[in-house]
Amino acid sequence: MAAAEPADPDVVASAVELTKVYGSGEAVVTALDGVSVDFARGRLTAIMGPSGSGKSTLMHCMAALDRPTSGRIVIDGQDLGGLRDGALTALRRDRLGFVFQAYNLVPTLTARENITLPLDIAGKKVDQAWFDTVIDAVGLRERLSHRPSQLSGGQQQRAACARALVSRPSIVFADEPTGNLDSRASVGILQFLRTSVDEFGQSIVMVTHDPGAAAFADRVLFLADGSIVDELSSPSAEAVLERMKGFEVVGRRS
Repeated sequence: MAAAEPADPDVVASAVELTKVYGSGEAVVTALDGVSVDFARGRLTAIMGPSGSGKSTLMHCMAALDRPTSGRIVIDGQDLGGLRDGALTALRRDRLGFVFQAYNLVPTLTARENITLPLDIAGKKVDQAWFDTVIDAVGLRERLSHRPSQLSGGQQQRAACARALVSRPSIVFADEPTGNLDSRASVGILQFLRTSVDEFGQSIVMVTHDPGAAAFADRVLFLADGSIVDELSSPSAEAVLERMKGFEVVGRRS
């Protein structure tokens, strides 16, 4: 098992010269090309970029859902490179939260049971006050006894958000967390993510294509061709949109 490193209190996760290559020979694709980046603790970071830029690959590697071809990933001082499958499973369960486009709810469980599932698996007691805060923020109090098939797509995504946050993980990785929500519900989720960072010190990394969603972040990283090519601090939706337009122009010329 890899030994923990002295943790920088201001950094919750890091990538060091991260490379991810798929295929071989003429079919080889370099999804990540030597990416090095620190993710600040207690901050909301958005990752943006054109289709195929490597943003989802970066998040999946950081979230220990995919192994990089080379390079290092460190979560809370723990180098993931030497961890076996069991240790990685424990880390994902105990220290990471996930919200992805596929809701990944268990169809036979109620919304409440789905939300508390990570805690139940870990044998941890539910913090009822925090549970209530999360549930009220995502607006599911009246739907807790319903199974996923009885929920709309937006409600299922809200349950997935609540499940990711209820255990108060070290870091939450979110892939288009508002992708299946209407504009009003999207704002509610983003406001809650923002509040969880500002008031509870949660750390969140979010992949999004929406400049409005990115504007909720403290920092936006822009990827292109597997590399970080730019970033913005305290972004506005307008500034993000202008930056993305620049990438689109380059893409059309190349």
